[in-house]
Amino acid sequence: MSAAQAPRIAYVNGRYLPLAEATLPIMDRGFLFGDGIYEVTAVLGDRFIDNEPHLARLDRSLKAIGIRNPHTLDEWTEIQRELVKRNGLTQGIVYIEVTRGTYEREFTCPEDIAPNVVMFTQVKNILANPATEKGVAVITVNDLRWARRDIKSVALLAQVLAKFEAKRAGVAEAVMLEEGVVTEGASSTVFIVSSAGVLVTRALSTSVLPGVTRSSVMRLARETGLHVEERPFTRQEMLAAREVFYTSASSFVMPVVEVDGEKIADGRPGPITKKLRTIYLDEAQRG
Repeated sequence: MSAAQAPRIAYVNGRYLPLAEATLPIMDRGFLFGDGIYEVTAVLGDRFIDNEPHLARLDRSLKAIGIRNPHTLDEWTEIQRELVKRNGLTQGIVYIEVTRGTYEREFTCPEDIAPNVVMFTQVKNILANPATEKGVAVITVNDLRWARRDIKSVALLAQVLAKFEAKRAGVAEAVMLEEGVVTEGASSTVFIVSSAGVLVTRALSTSVLPGVTRSSVMRLARETGLHVEERPFTRQEMLAAREVFYTSASSFVMPVVEVDGEKIADGRPGPITKKLRTIYLDEAQRG
């Protein structure tokens, strides 16, 4: 059987299984309550992009909601590599989910139950994404999420609803707002280049997820001499910006050329956005 015909393999609690056989009990707390944490790491060839920061964020999120981390950093990495190998993945993502475990449907449970771990890969064209050439359109939506957005919880209903709004509008992403101020994208961090040429993104707090790609892009921007500010910005400031882009593990740096039907600047990806995407990918591929 060729690699293309081979069954897709997932990982569940220590076992590598065909995807169709990869199941959890119906009493899994992630299924019943959204009681779990997830992470996503991009894969390019034999490289995991920003993997250690992703696994560190996984550990921090697990600690924040009191779930025991079932693996060390080295163990997580070994499982990821084996899963990528078994699936023949050369470009895409590895998904990790850790739930509190399996127990009768009660809001609380014993603190020592074993966490459930599920992992799988997805093929994605993340290196030569054609959308980066022309840029993408986004819409703005009200931010309906809970107060601890810094925790990468599997409870993503508000983000799902925002993504459906974006899909119905025929755009790539939904940018979430609170009282006219941008928090972040439904699955991304939003940046603007202000009229003064300053790179701006929201400061970290419990209101936003500490994006791993966000951190790398900000470091690279500073290394190139770009002035970076972490502060709130409004929808109106975004519309008036020289450039807008968003970052995530699977899109890297994605130029935004239209917001709510209005063009950003000349409606084309800007030079700073293109430069940051290029140097991010160069670093990622060098390892």
